Amino acid sequence: MKKIAVLVALLMLVAAPCAFAQVSVEKAKAEGKVSFYANMTSVEPVMEAFQQKYGIKAEYTRLSTSKFIATILTEHAAGKLTADVLQAPIPVMELLKSKGVIASYVSPASAGYPKWANKDGMIQSFGIEYVALIYNKDLVRAADVPRTYQDLTNPKWKGKIVMADPATHPTTISWLVGLKENVIKSDAEWRAFLKGLAANSPMFVASFGPTPAPIETGEKLIGISMPKYIVTKAPAPLDWAKVSQPMMGTPRAIGITAKAPHPNAARLFVDYWLSKDAMKIMADQVGEYVLAPGVYPPISAIDKAKVIPIRELSDDEIRKWGAEFKKIFAK
Repeated sequence: MKKIAVLVALLMLVAAPCAFAQVSVEKAKAEGKVSFYANMTSVEPVMEAFQQKYGIKAEYTRLSTSKFIATILTEHAAGKLTADVLQAPIPVMELLKSKGVIASYVSPASAGYPKWANKDGMIQSFGIEYVALIYNKDLVRAADVPRTYQDLTNPKWKGKIVMADPATHPTTISWLVGLKENVIKSDAEWRAFLKGLAANSPMFVASFGPTPAPIETGEKLIGISMPKYIVTKAPAPLDWAKVSQPMMGTPRAIGITAKAPHPNAARLFVDYWLSKDAMKIMADQVGEYVLAPGVYPPISAIDKAKVIPIRELSDDEIRKWGAEFKKIFAK
């Protein structure tokens, strides 16, 4: 009898995912659509692939990181949040979770992802907003390409660097602190790096989005930016500096809203988003660094890079370091 009971239990475990998936697809199709609020750009290929596969309308609303929290919390408090699924950096998602905006859901498609990618059954990391040094490969000689982050302090780069404003851009603030905590050996060396970078008078822009343009045109030669632009800006003459240190970035995460108008479509969308098919689209067409095993963007040597998630800074830390960087980089 015990053997029979064990066999039945095993059969139930095997059959359950299939039954769930079938019911989920049927109910999701009945709901008709899914609404996705994200701070990522260029996600249309995944949205279109989902819609084509399931026949469910997929609506995408782009919100900048600076407006994300205020928009979501305002709509949530008013009972008018139309989003089914949210995507944002981990600190943003954690704050929204603390306000009751995020629902519990662990997708079966997340099997094989790193253990750290889902700590609480609510927020699922699927990629890293990887940051590196990108440069104009037509104008920068191979011998001049930085071998370390500290090489940016070389006076030859004075007036030739572009970066997101370190006083206001959360990811850049986190990245600079990440250098201190993961890469540069001492506080003194880290501060020397900051002062040397500031001395080279980098051009500041609001976010990573505008960083490639002046590098493409040759107005600037190098920038603290995202390698994904090598893919999305092709055939622009962009490449990334393959430094000897780890590449770092903020984990990108996804979650279902607590009062999702289309809860079944939301779960199906998250399942698809985390699938190898969707992650391959994101890597190949959007240049994202994803956490699905064995999937990499089509960027030379990116599969050899050591990529690590940086620590989540609190709002207080972001404000504190932003104010300090503002002083250091003051012109």
